[in-house]
Amino acid sequence: MASLHDCITEILLLSLLITSSISSTSAVTVGSHVRFPECRGEIVCENQGTTSAAAVEVPNRSDSEWQTQVLESDVPVLVEFWAPSCGPCRMIRPIVDQLAKDFAGKFKFYKINTDESPNTTNRYGIRSVPTVIIFKDGEKKDSITGAVPREALEKTIEMFLVQ
Repeated sequence: MASLHDCITEILLLSLLITSSISSTSAVTVGSHVRFPECRGEIVCENQGTTSAAAVEVPNRSDSEWQTQVLESDVPVLVEFWAPSCGPCRMIRPIVDQLAKDFAGKFKFYKINTDESPNTTNRYGIRSVPTVIIFKDGEKKDSITGAVPREALEKTIEMFLVQ
């Protein structure tokens, strides 16, 4: 579980990206620090190592794979709906990748590019990204819209492990 410092750092960075003209694509990681040229090189946050280098990369799925990979899965599935132009999507990607590692074998994790898979995106009424949806037994069970801290995603995942 992440420390209070880690949670505050995530929230502050997300707030900075959402409320300003700073883009996550301009972020430069220098050692354990994240810097943005728009902030005149000032340290915006410090990486506390909450995401392991050994995290797995969550695979993309498409409309054509949806039925077999998600709806017919024998374990619960977390799907992150994302778009390449979405800054908050890039911010939660390492969190989702780490959760995929932590819950391997108990949960499946996929992401779906909303630009490339419009049928599935429209079917679930995705209007904002990132949106995370939990599926179990082929049915949508829960959804979270927006970039949220790891703890919120983890709590939702654990809720569906005990059912």
